[in-house]
Amino acid sequence: MDLFDDKQISPMLIGSTGEPFDDPDFIYELKLDGERCLCYLSPDGTEFRNKRHKLINPHVPELTDIHRQAKVRCILDGELIVLKDGVPDFSLIQTRSITSNKMKIALAAKKNPATYVAYDILYYDGKQVTDKPLTERQKLLQKAFRESERLALSRVVDNGVALFELAKTQGLEGIVAKRRYSKYHIGKRTTDWIKIKALLDDDFVVCGYVTKEKAGRNTTSIILGAYAQDGQLVRQGSVVLGVSRSEFDKIRRQPVVPCPFDEAAEGAVYIKPELVCTVKFMERSSRGGLRQPVFKGLREDKAAAECVIKS
Repeated sequence: MDLFDDKQISPMLIGSTGEPFDDPDFIYELKLDGERCLCYLSPDGTEFRNKRHKLINPHVPELTDIHRQAKVRCILDGELIVLKDGVPDFSLIQTRSITSNKMKIALAAKKNPATYVAYDILYYDGKQVTDKPLTERQKLLQKAFRESERLALSRVVDNGVALFELAKTQGLEGIVAKRRYSKYHIGKRTTDWIKIKALLDDDFVVCGYVTKEKAGRNTTSIILGAYAQDGQLVRQGSVVLGVSRSEFDKIRRQPVVPCPFDEAAEGAVYIKPELVCTVKFMERSSRGGLRQPVFKGLREDKAAAECVIKS
């Protein structure tokens, strides 16, 4: 079957994370905070498929006609993003992806239109190009379509450290390092692509925990809090504890107390709010939670009362 007709193909995946670096064997680009998908462009129309092969055109009606910008029949790999104040806002595109109400989608498309940013190409003018090195695919990608506000090309640079510092300054998710002469491996996770995140971190009050069984093993999530200016303890989301048994033992030895928030989480055990932990995360959500949090550990040198929500 021709690759273009096979709508069940999956994108290549990042197989490694690391710290910022410079290496002549790599090129670097911004990591955009959106929804990953493949885009099929032909004279007959535009088709978006997410990583699970689901057709997502109904969620981005403003992109229906971007095939008119294509110069050849092609399959692009990239990210659907919605910009807010010049920065990709994941929550805006995520809300779209779980909404089925056509009127709400239409209003969102008008108020906060999406853009597809392409950073790789799998198929060009009737031929599969995944075996070509990335540098050659980049050249084909530049020739495949005309750019606009709704269809854009990801820019690459040779200096990873400088790009990472720019991403941090601009409040972006981070960067991706890609081996300059690597092939595109459909549906495979490969260390030819390296994710370098610009994570934030902060300290939180440990307010409780929830233990659940998943895939035959128990996972524990820590319920996080911080104090408002009026002294009220406010929930700040949760984070998976990980494999630190000693830290969980310390948390579990704390006295059990009633839920300090307006609504208790299902299965939660609330404890006396005395312990403090540090959490790394991507960003704070509009509801006060944390995106992609990572538990770094308990800290002994800070009182819970010092964990105050920053205005």
